Amino acid sequence: MLMKKRFAGLLAFMMALSIVLTASGGTSENQNESKNSSESTESAFPVTVKDGTGEEITIKDKPERIVSLLPSNTETAYALGLEDEIVGVSDYDNYPESVSEKTKLGGIEVNVEKLLELNPDLALFSASQGTNDKDIIQQLQSAGIDVVVVPDANSIEGAYETIELIAKATGKEVEGEEIIAEMKEEIAAIKEKAAEVKETKKVWIEVSASPDLYTTGSGTFMNEMLEIIGAENIAADQEGWVTMSEETVIERDPDVIITTYGYYIDNPEEQVYARSGWSEVNAVKKKEVYDVNSDTVTRPGPRLIDGLKEIAKAVYPDVYK
Repeated sequence: MLMKKRFAGLLAFMMALSIVLTASGGTSENQNESKNSSESTESAFPVTVKDGTGEEITIKDKPERIVSLLPSNTETAYALGLEDEIVGVSDYDNYPESVSEKTKLGGIEVNVEKLLELNPDLALFSASQGTNDKDIIQQLQSAGIDVVVVPDANSIEGAYETIELIAKATGKEVEGEEIIAEMKEEIAAIKEKAAEVKETKKVWIEVSASPDLYTTGSGTFMNEMLEIIGAENIAADQEGWVTMSEETVIERDPDVIITTYGYYIDNPEEQVYARSGWSEVNAVKKKEVYDVNSDTVTRPGPRLIDGLKEIAKAVYPDVYK
């Protein structure tokens, strides 16, 4: 009887020990996986990227302090999970809200002194800055700061390329691939819904208020968005960002009018409705004038999908519910 009790006790002890060792081994394994993931990111460096100037930039170590001087680049960096690494941004950066806590480094003119005080190891410049601020770039490079000029993107495919560039330069390639895959999936779903459109609507996109009516022709995000949702851009025969006279817009008689300047003009829809000579325009007669968030339809980054959905619902509310 005593032997049986001892054997049972020994068996219970061995089972308990087995559980402890298994749990301990699992914890160790998880820690190793986390460590390996971190080491994998670190071992990806040095990396070499070709930036918007065509230059090959070699980044020796994973950037820990980053300045971003264009809102779209900043939005992409945040989406990649780099909020903590971002230490300075442009005066125009406004998304996400927490970006307001970052040091502002100027608008058109970069405050180089303040930038250098932040001691960044990577600076993300725009293509225009890459052309106009060559002296500043050279100054930063001389201070040991890696500078990557992110090319302008005028298409969704171009936006993917900028995300890939920023992701590679910051050691976030996996996250970049995930963002792009999700964007492609969303666009594919929207294109599938476009097959339900029974009657194509003509759309006028207005990016500045009267009297200087600016719009977007071919080779722009907004034209591509209209094509994706199954609509017709009445300015598609123009290229890029162009002006168009009121007479031409009235003559082309859009079914829907999209404005993008509600962030600086109150009630843009009402201003369109009140225009002299526009009362017979189909969009005005049917009260089909809508304002959308300018940032989501002009900044090449993950939020382009938000802009695409907003335009889709405005043009075809019955299809894109």
